[in-house]
Amino acid sequence: MGEPVILEAVRTPIGKRNGALRAWRPDALYARVLDALLERTGIDPALIGDVVTGCVTQVGEQGANVGRLAVLLSRLPREVPAVTLNRMCGSSQQAIHFAAQAIAAGDLDFAIAGGVESMTRVPMFSDIGGGFSTLNPALFGRYELVHQGESAERIAERYGFCREELDEWGYLSHKRAARAEREGRFLRQMLPLEGLDPEGRPFLLTRDEGVRPDVDYEKMLSLKPAFRENGVVTAGNSSQVSDGAAAVLLGDREKAQALGLKPRARFLARVVVAGDPTLQLLEVIPAAKRALERARLSIRDIDVVEVNEAFASVVLAFLRELGPDPERLNPNGGAIAHGHPLGATGAILMTKLLHELERTDGEFGLQVMCIGHGQATATVIQRI
Repeated sequence: MGEPVILEAVRTPIGKRNGALRAWRPDALYARVLDALLERTGIDPALIGDVVTGCVTQVGEQGANVGRLAVLLSRLPREVPAVTLNRMCGSSQQAIHFAAQAIAAGDLDFAIAGGVESMTRVPMFSDIGGGFSTLNPALFGRYELVHQGESAERIAERYGFCREELDEWGYLSHKRAARAEREGRFLRQMLPLEGLDPEGRPFLLTRDEGVRPDVDYEKMLSLKPAFRENGVVTAGNSSQVSDGAAAVLLGDREKAQALGLKPRARFLARVVVAGDPTLQLLEVIPAAKRALERARLSIRDIDVVEVNEAFASVVLAFLRELGPDPERLNPNGGAIAHGHPLGATGAILMTKLLHELERTDGEFGLQVMCIGHGQATATVIQRI
């Protein structure tokens, strides 16, 4: 049995919809990240046993196994296989789990796990014709299936969160992300990319495009509700529609050390859970509890917590139920500020988590992601 470890993690800057990364095909964007892993580690590309890729909307330019197409566009040999999976927002976190499990089983010595999503070029829901109308009608006879935004509203109702509380978290996300950018916290983890400005002129994108350094709280309060006429969920306290990619190099600890590669973190728990498909986003709570139990840790032991900011109400519910130190929860902002390129976000958050543990000399990290239709993924890592 092998011991899977994380050797390197890199991500692109996250682009806004129709923003700086709009000209990048997703397969080419992902290929660039794969190449960056090879360049940063110097590993022999022929040693990679598989590339496991998360991508949610697998049609058009993201169809036909986009992970394999990216391999063919990259420096990896054509003999390196690849697979693309869809566990919705948890897709690339699940890709990391699958790659780690293959190494633990002894099937592989090295693997790349990551994700890509261009929500500009391949719009969300285009794989189901644009809406719920293509789903099996029998599902609606068994469950009340609703938009995630409606679920976020119901979570706010359940916990009694008011509009101001949600907007305060959204404001904090932007302030933290802006501070992280200002202090250069993302420089080591981020791969600068050629982008286009609004006039179509090329420039080098070195920051997450959605982060607002001068975020205006009063303006956030003036935004109209996005899902209910008198609701509390708005564009200001929800994740942004985005483009991006990320990838993580994993290897067997013993084999990696024999090659002179430095293990940076190991896995203490890998979890996926499922539950209520209506509230759907609250499964982050049982997922985190199960992961902590398997790791034999408490939330007080965790130095950095990354909870995907699909909606502020989800993060606040997690905070209410598990009680982590608020300063350790999304310390460099989250998807409300930098965006949520669906299939890539899991690998992006793992990249952020690893680098933040190293920056702060922390030991234990927890990553949790809510998933549509009532699922959640959770990972606990220990920095080496």
